[in-house]
Amino acid sequence: MINSRFDRIDQSISEQMWRFGVPVLRLALAVVFIWFGALKLTGASPAIALVTRTVYWFDPAIFIPILGWWEIAIGVCLAVPPLTRVGILLLALQMPGTFLPLILLPQVCYAGPPWNLTLEGQYIVKNLVIIGSALLLGGLVRGHRSADDGTDAKR
Repeated sequence: MINSRFDRIDQSISEQMWRFGVPVLRLALAVVFIWFGALKLTGASPAIALVTRTVYWFDPAIFIPILGWWEIAIGVCLAVPPLTRVGILLLALQMPGTFLPLILLPQVCYAGPPWNLTLEGQYIVKNLVIIGSALLLGGLVRGHRSADDGTDAKR
C-alpha cells in the first residue's frame, strides 16, 4: 500500500517535471544566450577579454558584436520550438570556439593541474551542460517524446 501510494506520487511528480522541464529549459537557455549576447553588444561582458585573447586574429570591434548577435539568435531560436533546429545549428557552430581557451590559454583556465579550474575555466566547462540541454531539445524536434503528457510519442 505504501509502495503503491509512493509510486503514484512519484509518477505524478515525474510527469509534472517533464511537462514543465522542457519549457523551463527552453526559457533558461534563451535567457542565458540573449543576456550574454546583449552584454557583449553593450561592451559590458566580463568574457570580452577572454574572447579577445582567444581569437586574437579577429578584430574585436567586429568580432564581439557578431558574437553578441549570434548568441542572441541562438537564444531566440531555442526559445521558439519551430526554430529549435536553427538554434542548435548556430549553437553547434559556436560551441567548439568556446572551448578554445582551455587549449590556447591554459594559464587563464587552470590553477595548477587540469582539474583545478579557475573561474574562467569553470565558465567554459559549464558549456557541457548547455550542450547536453541542446541535445535534449534536439531529441524533441521529431516528437520522440511529448512535453505535453509525458508519454513516448513515437517509440
